[in-house]
Amino acid sequence: MAARAGLTGVWADRFEEAAALLPVTFTLAQAEALGITRYAVYALRGAGLIEPLARGLYRRVDGEPVDLTTLAIAHKAPRATLCLVTALVRHGLSDEIPAAPDVAVPRGDRAPAVEGPVRWHRFDRATFEIGRETTPVDPVTVIGLYSPERSIVDAFRLARLDGPEAAHEALRRWVRRPGSQPSRLLATASHWPRTLPAVRKALEVLL
Repeated sequence: MAARAGLTGVWADRFEEAAALLPVTFTLAQAEALGITRYAVYALRGAGLIEPLARGLYRRVDGEPVDLTTLAIAHKAPRATLCLVTALVRHGLSDEIPAAPDVAVPRGDRAPAVEGPVRWHRFDRATFEIGRETTPVDPVTVIGLYSPERSIVDAFRLARLDGPEAAHEALRRWVRRPGSQPSRLLATASHWPRTLPAVRKALEVLL
């Protein structure tokens, strides 16, 4: 890799040895704890051995392919949670390919600056944890992901963003699945009294 960046011989070996000491994804503080100064990190970046994900966060280019934007969010905002269309796609409830991941953070929290585009959403702190699960981003990193039921409720609740068709299609797919429990969906929807009637009505039509 270093040779591709224009480094050969002993310099290429030194750069690759330094990069090999680092975790696949790491912060400047982690690098410095291993004796690799921030200036060495910048040099590794210039040599093409690592790439920036967000401010102070890097990843070795020899790591397994992952969604780098999602990975950066998981490291910079531990409570961030995949939601809406992005979550529906993860659960097989939508075929839409979002231009940017939908990510929720608790209202009042600052959304981190990352390299890729993100569609940020601020959700009420009082209901933020309802239906929140986690999903792996890479072998050592997870990110929040709302459950199928919570994702459907959010699609109805925020239908102004993606249209009611997305919510109804997700519900149709969910109902056809073995093991889907309407009572569980309604229990989730009950946390949003204004949304509950719409979910119940759509569910009654399908059942």
